[in-house]
Amino acid sequence: MLKQHRRALAWLVALACIAGAVIALFDIETPLRPFLISLFLLVVPGAAVVGLLRDRDPLAALSVGAAASLVLNVLLAEAMLLFNAWSPRAGVATVAVLGGFMYVLRVLYRGKSMQTEQGARAR
Repeated sequence: MLKQHRRALAWLVALACIAGAVIALFDIETPLRPFLISLFLLVVPGAAVVGLLRDRDPLAALSVGAAASLVLNVLLAEAMLLFNAWSPRAGVATVAVLGGFMYVLRVLYRGKSMQTEQGARAR
């Protein structure tokens, strides 16, 4: 039962993050805009980093994910200001691309570790 609630919450957060990205990219005005975009910018990089920290202490992984999310957003904002290229849309797109890249790394990493485990079992 708890696993079902966790899965439902994960889907709800994922849909809210997708909605935040769509709202930012297409400049849609809604009262939920600040909340959804902030949720996207804070959750996506953190979730991607936590996904890469497999088999770690959950509290440590969440702490590292939160810190990585803040660091990524601050560095991105600093870079956009430094190069005089401030664009909220570009920032959201960059976070989405980096989050997607880290997700692909996670899938490749887990696939490789699963093949190694299957090879070890066959011996």
